[in-house]
Amino acid sequence: METIDTKNIKMGDEVFVIYHNPHTPTVANIKPAEIVQHPKNPNALALFLNETFHTIEDDDALFQTEQAAQNAYNQMYEEDSEFY
Repeated sequence: METIDTKNIKMGDEVFVIYHNPHTPTVANIKPAEIVQHPKNPNALALFLNETFHTIEDDDALFQTEQAAQNAYNQMYEEDSEFY
C-alpha cells in the first residue's frame, strides 16, 4: 500500500482515507480529508473529515491520491469478498 508517513504531513495537505461508518461497521468508503491544526493542541495536527476533527494516530492509513486509497481498498475488501 502506498500510504503517507504521518511524520511527513503538513497543515493544508489533502489526503484520502478509507472511512468506516461508525453506525454500520461493514460499510467503508474512500473520503477526502484535510490536514489541519488540532483545535485543542496548537502543536499537533488533526484530520478534518466529515466536518469533524480526528486525532492522527501513527497507524492511520493516509493516502496521497484517491487512486492509491482505491487500490488499498480493493486489496483489503475485494480479495476477501468470498468471506462476506
